[in-house]
Amino acid sequence: MVATFKIAVLGAQGVGKSAIVRQFLYNEFSEVCVPTTARRVYLPAVVMNGHVHDLQIMDFPPIPAFPVNTLQEWADVCCRGLRSVHAYILVYDICCFDSFEYIKTIRQQILETRVIGTSETPIIIVGNKRDLQRGRVIPRWNVSNLVKKTWKCGYIECSAKYNWHILLLFSELLKSVGCARCKHVHTTIRFQGALRRNRCTIIITPLPKNVGRGLAANRGQDIPIHSSNGAPLSSP
Repeated sequence: MVATFKIAVLGAQGVGKSAIVRQFLYNEFSEVCVPTTARRVYLPAVVMNGHVHDLQIMDFPPIPAFPVNTLQEWADVCCRGLRSVHAYILVYDICCFDSFEYIKTIRQQILETRVIGTSETPIIIVGNKRDLQRGRVIPRWNVSNLVKKTWKCGYIECSAKYNWHILLLFSELLKSVGCARCKHVHTTIRFQGALRRNRCTIIITPLPKNVGRGLAANRGQDIPIHSSNGAPLSSP
């Protein structure tokens, strides 16, 4: 049976969360920022290390607060499915302090309201726009130390514009989700353990663009990922 992984992508306006998803699925980037006003669902199939996984990637618009219960979740169209995912990707702009404060609040609300299974649900913090390093508002070491040691979450920085660490992000996220059944092991430990693996091969085979609403383009890609030393991804 093919496993289905549900992934929620959250972040403040303009942080590039939709750009990350589109770079992962379409291998494309647009300089024009189009605000996300409704939930977008993508249904790609991924082959990783010989195993097929169906992904349900949900790109959510900025939400005022994480739904406190299932009733509130389904009362708001933009929040539907948010409490039942297998992993959360919380994206912030490394050049915008307010965007970091936003995911900080959302993460805390997730922990406070999603009691069942929360400790085993990976939460990955992603610092986007690494290409704008000179405009960074919070030192990388400070963020990494807070996220990994205090929050016990995985942390990775990427650039949606230049496709840097995008596939690495999703590859390690999938491995982290696969290890989420290992109770009593913090997400940060599982995530860092995945990063120390020598090699991972991932093939993305999304559905055609004209099938359904918000589905991904048709593309296949076999990409070796060398993550043992944190080097940029190699080309196919």
